[in-house]
Amino acid sequence: MKLLIDTNVILDACLSRAPWHESAEQVILACAAEKAVGCVTASSVTDIYYVLRKELRSAEQAKQAVLKIITLLDVLDVTGTDCERAFDLPMPDYGDALMAYCAKRHRADCIVTRNPKHFEGSPVKIVSPEDALKQLSL
Repeated sequence: MKLLIDTNVILDACLSRAPWHESAEQVILACAAEKAVGCVTASSVTDIYYVLRKELRSAEQAKQAVLKIITLLDVLDVTGTDCERAFDLPMPDYGDALMAYCAKRHRADCIVTRNPKHFEGSPVKIVSPEDALKQLSL
């Protein structure tokens, strides 16, 4: 199963944000254990670094966290065509639409997020971290 993991789920795991961090960490660990192929978009990596640097108040800690993430998860490219076609999706947030279009192009089975309403209109199935873990039988 190929999972595109939303930025918020990765940040929940990295920053131990309660009450979401446990399921977020388990999803990432399942990907690390090759029970699923975990992915993140290249555009999400920049957002993750920015938030981590701000929250941790350390560029070095943010860098180390991002380096760890990109060793555990596949980084999906974002093309100009993706940027254009994301506008065609019936989704209110462009960033979420871009992620959804990338998930479609890269044939992800689902997008793992704790904000399913943000992805209404997505061409790819949306699941919570808890539901992803159930599908992986963890």
